[in-house]
Amino acid sequence: MAKEMPDTETLIRNISDTARWVAAYRAQESERPDAHFRDPFARRLAGERGEQIAKSMPLGGDNAWSMITRTYLIDQLVRAEVERGADMVVNLAAGLDSRPYRMKLPNSLPWIEVDLPEILTYKEEVLREETPACFLERIRLDLGDGPARRKLFEDLGRRAKRALVITEGLMIYLNAEEVAGLAHDLAAPPAFRSWIVDVASPGLLRMLKKRMSSQLHRAAPFKFAPEEGPKFFERYGWKVTEVHSLLKNAARLKRLSLLLRLVALLPETETSRRDRPWSGVCLLTRV
Repeated sequence: MAKEMPDTETLIRNISDTARWVAAYRAQESERPDAHFRDPFARRLAGERGEQIAKSMPLGGDNAWSMITRTYLIDQLVRAEVERGADMVVNLAAGLDSRPYRMKLPNSLPWIEVDLPEILTYKEEVLREETPACFLERIRLDLGDGPARRKLFEDLGRRAKRALVITEGLMIYLNAEEVAGLAHDLAAPPAFRSWIVDVASPGLLRMLKKRMSSQLHRAAPFKFAPEEGPKFFERYGWKVTEVHSLLKNAARLKRLSLLLRLVALLPETETSRRDRPWSGVCLLTRV
């Protein structure tokens, strides 16, 4: 008898396990002949658990396009910010991101990964024989600990003049108050000059809850989808400099089904970004 695959609620024990899911999709993209990025570490980082999570999700591989596009867009923004003079990258909730190993970066660039001890220890073990392209530092910290978080940001801010912050895949798991607190704290150090963040619409959140809440609601519920979209961050000292639609860019990258390619032809407005299922990657800069 074939072994029954565990259900996703068993596979996803906490938010950190979603990093394995994303790594599985990065591995799938990397192994395509027409890949838009190559992550030679993704398959190892995802592990069997990541593969099982990806396969057990509703719609299966049809979930992959948004995470692949998000990875691609953030790669492009990181390159551009480093070329503009970013002298430190602070990757919050870094999960199983392997950019310090797979991207061409200045070897003197400090890249700071911040996440919970379990996920960083796992990544260190998987990548123990690999050499990062830049100066990599890992800091084990619960970002929900406000005082410790502010102390860390203050310390890092003293070490840089133009730091770039990344929060890939984090915001949707926080509530609005938690996001506001993080945005406020990130605006405190003058050296924190730019921030790459992905944002979901209320319309997308409603759709995701219908399709995926039975799998994720216990361990990693989706929460944050501001009515005002990326402008949410403006009241906390951040200016929206760039907004990149995942759907529009996935169409450009030829990663959509026929139906979604047709949907991608529809014009986007601030209203549609709120009411329709929408998500995007944004570059914020200090006001």
